[in-house]
Amino acid sequence: MKKELDIFFTALMFYTRIPCPKNITHDPEYLNKATRYFPIIGWIVGAVTFLVFFGAAYLFSVNIGVLLGIIAGILVTGAFHEDGFADVCDGFGGGWTKEKILMIMKDSAIGAYGAIGVVLLFGLKFLAIQEAIILPKMTVAEVGLYGLLLFVSAHSVSRLAAISIVFTHQYSREDATSKSKPIAQQFTWREVVGALVFGLIPLLLMTYFQWQFILVLFPVFVIRYFMARYFQKWIGGYTGDCLGATQQVCEVVFYLSIVVLWKFI
Repeated sequence: MKKELDIFFTALMFYTRIPCPKNITHDPEYLNKATRYFPIIGWIVGAVTFLVFFGAAYLFSVNIGVLLGIIAGILVTGAFHEDGFADVCDGFGGGWTKEKILMIMKDSAIGAYGAIGVVLLFGLKFLAIQEAIILPKMTVAEVGLYGLLLFVSAHSVSRLAAISIVFTHQYSREDATSKSKPIAQQFTWREVVGALVFGLIPLLLMTYFQWQFILVLFPVFVIRYFMARYFQKWIGGYTGDCLGATQQVCEVVFYLSIVVLWKFI
């Protein structure tokens, strides 16, 4: 149990800005095993996002609540995944060879492609959440439960989609400069099963409202497949920035899929 707690807090330390207990042992080997808890980080980020959204929506409006919820999620993770998305936009937008793409993504400065990409990403995410959170007739308790599961599921499923690339593709860089290098070494069935179970539990609970919600997995993993294929084609695998970009895009696809399901079911 102590070892599993150490592994969990290693994941929490690596993927968020949330303080961890000082007595936790952060063995570098634990970062490989921490992939099994990556979707649980989505539970935490999603729950914080929902709480801020719900409080702000009650005090102000749904629009302000959505925006403040997004900001809260960014603060919890330190824009870890958003930064990866911006780097991918810059790298693949401005580079035409593997070496050039990797060099641009390694640069800490954000370029035009990254800035434009982040603005469009946040705009689409804001509108998608706004539409997904507009509910049919529900009790107050159901509204709260649905909202919580919506945010938690979006963050956990998108993280499952991102971390699954580690299980199916090779790390691209030949050095140890990428943020994902420590988790690119090795994994066991425990990491695969753990990520799968923790990634899907919130979505399964969400089917309480409509069983069709399980169908969001199809568009999310179709997008994941094509993104991984695109990365493989251009750089021969993935980097930490690619995982961050996949998480962000799949999160938005999740919200858009919910909107479509609410519209047609």
